[in-house]
Amino acid sequence: MARRPPLPRQLSLDLITMPAQGRDDFYVSSANAVAVALIEGWQDWPARKLVLNGPPGSGKTHLAHVWSDLSGGIIVHASDLADADIPTLAANHIAIEGADIIAGDRAAEEALFHLHNLALAEGHSVLLTARAAPNHWPFVLQDLASRMQATPTCTLKEPDDELLAAVLMKQMGDRQILPTPGTIPYLVRRMPRAFGDAGRVVAAIDRLALERRRPVTRALASEVLDKMGL
Repeated sequence: MARRPPLPRQLSLDLITMPAQGRDDFYVSSANAVAVALIEGWQDWPARKLVLNGPPGSGKTHLAHVWSDLSGGIIVHASDLADADIPTLAANHIAIEGADIIAGDRAAEEALFHLHNLALAEGHSVLLTARAAPNHWPFVLQDLASRMQATPTCTLKEPDDELLAAVLMKQMGDRQILPTPGTIPYLVRRMPRAFGDAGRVVAAIDRLALERRRPVTRALASEVLDKMGL
């Protein structure tokens, strides 16, 4: 059997997966090579800070974990900053995930402003991740907006064929799926070049394979894509 033992039909739910987030698990292509080089060369950031932006599923969180491993830094989500101990966080290299989603939340914006300033003042580095570049973050605090817009930025692009295949393979691996030969090349030929679609497709394939108690084949993948209108 080319995949994990099937579960009973009534248990074919979305299972908790444990994504591999080490450097060796991150596939490098032309779509993300610059970002990877910047993360690996984090000690040379001129301003000791970087914004990493890109669409959902593009690898921002994975690269934040790679950076954390390299730097010994900690990771926090921007939405948690309003209730956080900012001086304690600022005593470390710090990665702040989802920096753009707090726009309009004045308490969270103020916390990010103080964390950014204090961490840099203490000689630490700051990595921020977001969906869009800082000039598109509608922050209320103009001082914070200006500091973010002055931060060096790197954009993760939507995947090319090579990277899309690697993303599909990784997401299937995280779910313990072993597709039959030809399944992933078939998906790459048919799918849109979008990270978000890759995650949705793999989740749908997993659900259907569990329900049918079948291996993940090209035929099953084709059925999923047809149902999803892709």
